[in-house]
Amino acid sequence: MNEITMQLNADKLIRMALQEDITSEDITTNAVMPEGRKGEVQLICKQEGIIAGLGIFSRVFQLLDDSVEIDLKCQDGDAVKEGQLMAVLTGDIRVLLSGERVALNYLQRMSGIATYTASIARLLEGSKTKLLDTRKTTPNMRVFEKYAVKVGGGCNHRYNLSDGVLLKDNHIGAAGGVKQAVQMAKEYAPFVRKIEVEVEKLDMVREAAEAGADIIMLDNMSPEEMKEAVRIIAGRAETECSGNVTRENVERLVDIGVDYISSGALTHSAPILDISLKNLHPVE
Repeated sequence: MNEITMQLNADKLIRMALQEDITSEDITTNAVMPEGRKGEVQLICKQEGIIAGLGIFSRVFQLLDDSVEIDLKCQDGDAVKEGQLMAVLTGDIRVLLSGERVALNYLQRMSGIATYTASIARLLEGSKTKLLDTRKTTPNMRVFEKYAVKVGGGCNHRYNLSDGVLLKDNHIGAAGGVKQAVQMAKEYAPFVRKIEVEVEKLDMVREAAEAGADIIMLDNMSPEEMKEAVRIIAGRAETECSGNVTRENVERLVDIGVDYISSGALTHSAPILDISLKNLHPVE
C-alpha cells in the first residue's frame, strides 16, 4: 500500500468520518465562536514513537476549508519524542475546532500502528524474514492502517479478497482437501496470481508442497514443528508463519528460517500514539 494509492481512496473515507462526527453542526464550536476568526494551534507529540498519517491529518482540515495552512515540522516515518512540535495549523478557528477529533483519530491510530510495527521489525533485523500485516483491520480503515504498517517498516500481505488466493482451513474443508483446493485454485485463478495454503499439521505441509502451492503458511505450529516444515518444503515454496504473533513472542520465530511472519496484532492491537492539538489562540 503506497502513499499515492492511499490518497486516491482517502477523501471519500475522510468525508464519511467527518459526516459521522458532524451530522448537522458543531454545536459547541458554534456557541463559542459564532463568527469566523483566524487562529493558530500547535500539533504536539506526547510520547515517543513513529509518526504516520500526517497527510490524512492535514486533509481533514483541507476538506473542511482549503484555506487552512499547515506547516509540518516532520514527515511520515520520522521518530518523534514527547513534547515535540510536529506542526502549526493556521485558519478559521471554527474549522480547527471542528476537525480536531477526526484528524487526531487518524493520526493517533496510524502512528500507533507504525510505532508498534517498527518495534517488531527491529527484532527481525539481520534475518531474511519479512514482517507482514493481515486483513484484521478496522472496517473502512484498511487503506490507512496498511499504509501505516509500511511506514513502520513492515510489508503488506494481500490487500483484500480480490488480491490473491489464500486457501484457509474452511476453503480446504469446502474443497475436500489440500490437493483438491490447490488444483481448483490453479484452474480458476489467473496464472499471474500466487496460491497460498494455510496448514496446521506436517502432513498438510507435505500435501501442499506436492500440490504445487506457491506459498505455504504455517499456522499455529510450535517452533519445532515449523523448523521441520521448512525442512520438508525444502525451497519448493515460500514459507510464512502466523498465529498470535506479537512483539513479546516474535523473537522465538526468528531462527526458524521462514520467508515471512504475519501478525494481525500490527493492526488490531497496536495502541494509539498520544498526540494533541494544543495552545489554540487567535491571530491577526
